[in-house]
Amino acid sequence: MAGAASCCSILSFKSNSRTSWLVLDAHRGANVLGKSLKRRSLQIRAEINYVNAEEAKNLTAVEGYAILDIRDKTQYERAHIKQCYHVPLFIENQDNDFGTVIKRTVHNNFSGLFFGLPFTKLNPDFVQSVKSKFPPDSKLLLVCQEGLRSSAAANQLEQAGYQNIACITSGLQSVKPGTFDSIGLTELQDAGKAGLVTIQGKISAVLGTVLICAFLFITFFPDQAEKLFQLAPTS
Repeated sequence: MAGAASCCSILSFKSNSRTSWLVLDAHRGANVLGKSLKRRSLQIRAEINYVNAEEAKNLTAVEGYAILDIRDKTQYERAHIKQCYHVPLFIENQDNDFGTVIKRTVHNNFSGLFFGLPFTKLNPDFVQSVKSKFPPDSKLLLVCQEGLRSSAAANQLEQAGYQNIACITSGLQSVKPGTFDSIGLTELQDAGKAGLVTIQGKISAVLGTVLICAFLFITFFPDQAEKLFQLAPTS
């Protein structure tokens, strides 16, 4: 039986700030009964296009990209772009196994309390849900709050055969007010802010004001301050 040999060639080209490459892969198999078997594969793949907010707006207005918001339900409801489609990459985790219950409790008392983040898990139907709305040749602009989830979602869709995918670098938090028409109670860039961190600045301002007033009172009215200290109960 003869030995096997293989060859591979790669052609690349650039267009519209994205790089694409063509992979030609040919494998020469072993000789079977005097016949040479060959296997060839052809693969065309396009890189994900990362753009800023203004470029993203141009993609939707001029090049016909559809906006796919992949954030969780809570952020989407706070603010989202008009005429966008919503398919969350992560969904709320309501599993009740012992390990999940412990993790959810810890999360809700820390990240959930301070940052308003829901306890989520990867959406197992994400790709299938997108396929039900868009064919593989669709032009999609994926948006999330920070830019990380949209990159992960883009990789999944790319593996599923989608070739025209763009993401906003740093996500909606980098979008200036007025760039897109939006719906919600807050600006797109603030949709990720929730929990105690949203009032942290107000609490700090109040405490700072109280401390300054106390310092000025003690400085300019030391006698009255001393009398107040004497009235305070001692342990």
